[in-house]
Amino acid sequence: MIDFLHLVFALSIGFAIGLFYFSCLWLTVQQLTRTQHPVLLMVGSGVARLSIALLGFSLTTDGYWERLLAALLGFVLARSLLIARWRIETPLEDLLVGE
Repeated sequence: MIDFLHLVFALSIGFAIGLFYFSCLWLTVQQLTRTQHPVLLMVGSGVARLSIALLGFSLTTDGYWERLLAALLGFVLARSLLIARWRIETPLEDLLVGE
């Protein structure tokens, strides 16, 4: 029972890490047109997001591959949820320039 609770905890922490990671990525992309140094923003944001995500996974899994797998599943679930939420409903033909 304890192991199951650890897996549920890892899944939920992975989901939270995914929400953080992809929400920050979305905010970074939104700011790219407004900044004077877009490369610095992308690199700095990427390093910060990746560092925090890796630290979160490391602390959550505690060396157990089962917990890592559950956390990664939560991370991917968060990604899928955010993609569905932020999906553009405009047809691709309307987005193409020059046609």
